[in-house]
Amino acid sequence: QVHLVESGGGLVQAGGSLRLACAASGSTFSRYVMGWFRQAPGKEREFVAAISTGGGYRSYVDSVKGRFTISRDTAKSTVYLQMNSLTPEDTAVYYCAAKTGVSSQYSREYGYWGQGTQVTVSS
Repeated sequence: QVHLVESGGGLVQAGGSLRLACAASGSTFSRYVMGWFRQAPGKEREFVAAISTGGGYRSYVDSVKGRFTISRDTAKSTVYLQMNSLTPEDTAVYYCAAKTGVSSQYSREYGYWGQGTQVTVSS
């Protein structure tokens, strides 16, 4: 089992930046594919980014490509999401998630989830 705790959310002006962090505990971090998802009011949970166990493969939803960067630090058992050039469309609760096996963009395939952290971007 692995437990995930997100941090780094907050209120930021359009055009600004935030870095989210997700700390993992309870199991071996390097065994897990890690992903970031977000959910805005009235919308379904949306895939944002994923990173392979070794960090060699990264994927992003088109709307954040070129603005967001996912990374992982094995020594700290932490995955990050650097978010630049934020817009009000990025406002949502952001969740980190973990899964074993092959990288995926589908939330139903992730078995472990954090509690979420709110990101609000003002216009």
